[in-house]
Amino acid sequence: MDTNPFKPDFTWGAAAASYQIEGAAHADDKGLSVWDIFCQQPGKVAGGDNGVVACDHYHRSIDDVQLMSEIGLQAYRLSISWPRVLPAGVGTVNQEGLDFYDRLVDCLLSHNIQPWVTLFHWDYPYDLYCRGGWLNRDSADWFADYTQVIVDKLSDRVQHWIPQNEPQCFIGLGHQQGEHAPGLKLSLREMLLAAHHSFLAHGKSVQVIRDRAQLPPTIGTALVGIVAIPATDSPADIEAARKATLSVKAKNCWNNTWFADPILRGEYPADGLQLFREHLPEISAEDLKTMHQPLDFYGLNIYQGYTVTAKPNGGYTFVSPAVGAPRTTMDWPITPEALYWGPKFIHERYQLPIAITENGMANSDWVHHDGQVHDPQRIDFLKGYLGAFGDAIASGIPAKGYFLWSIMDNFEWAYGYQKRFGIIHVDYGTQQRTLKDSAHWYKQVIASQGEVLRR
Repeated sequence: MDTNPFKPDFTWGAAAASYQIEGAAHADDKGLSVWDIFCQQPGKVAGGDNGVVACDHYHRSIDDVQLMSEIGLQAYRLSISWPRVLPAGVGTVNQEGLDFYDRLVDCLLSHNIQPWVTLFHWDYPYDLYCRGGWLNRDSADWFADYTQVIVDKLSDRVQHWIPQNEPQCFIGLGHQQGEHAPGLKLSLREMLLAAHHSFLAHGKSVQVIRDRAQLPPTIGTALVGIVAIPATDSPADIEAARKATLSVKAKNCWNNTWFADPILRGEYPADGLQLFREHLPEISAEDLKTMHQPLDFYGLNIYQGYTVTAKPNGGYTFVSPAVGAPRTTMDWPITPEALYWGPKFIHERYQLPIAITENGMANSDWVHHDGQVHDPQRIDFLKGYLGAFGDAIASGIPAKGYFLWSIMDNFEWAYGYQKRFGIIHVDYGTQQRTLKDSAHWYKQVIASQGEVLRR
């Protein structure tokens, strides 16, 4: 590339989620979430771990923001704990919980870090789960009311909003596969109903933000990006990868279009309707109209991709990874090209600017004898993925920004504390933070506006 694809208005950030870092699970009148309860069930989380303390960010947020500032972050994608603000999920506001986020936003802005607020990153209020949770159609109104509380408090300073993080996961892993909270293994019909209600909640949340925000809002998604990579650059393989990326292939949540089309096109995808035809909830025109609210960007969480090749009949087949191909400690394949083809295919379909709202890797990290954390694998991973995203931008894909997952090691859901995604190392016994080599490298990336990636 002759010119740097990362323009001056491109935002460099990092992300985290409330339950994964905050701790203080029972402090200051916070309500229970489904993750608080899930972690109490034997065998559900590796090591019997939980988020009661996590990274103690609730008590250490000022110091953590200082570290973000040292790295040079331009933005921080945080999530808000719904039951910390509304202990019962609805009704009385917990002022201490709301004030925590109020102070956090002020602290970020005082360090010239823009807050990108995700309203729901999986810690659903347990009291509302007992009332049916996402299976209850009222969940859409509950979420809209919660949105109003947050928007009324923070929108005089916050401009970037994401209603929900990865519905494919909190519905698929939480309500169909039973691997995440609340640990349900619902029928396909019930799973699709829960997803439908989450789309309604998204739409109503966007309506509230548009109606009540004090600063002009920028609203987007944070959807799992499930990316097919063409085996070659042949037109046939590229078309095969496009079809694979934009199709509903199995009776589960692992696709893009079932979760994006309703909110971005006002319709469910035809192939999904055909595949799920015997299990569909009632889908009214009014529901689709509510779901389909104008958005400003498509946020993609991309960690990996899979490779396909075209078949002579116009279909495609999966290409197995080479024996010994590189993988992260999550056992996920390392496929930088996913950050080229994912944004490309998604932008072609939805015509929105792309933000990478999560990307990163779990690595085997520890504090070395010199007191530092050396993680060259992560630096190499990020350089490859960011290079591919830069190539996508150079090819004409409009881009809003990039959020590295994650700012610090944290509670990695069902894996407990066994997986480390952070660019800041956390000693969970002492809560000591140590910037990893990748944090110092990312600081150079940000300071050079990505120019260092070309060296």
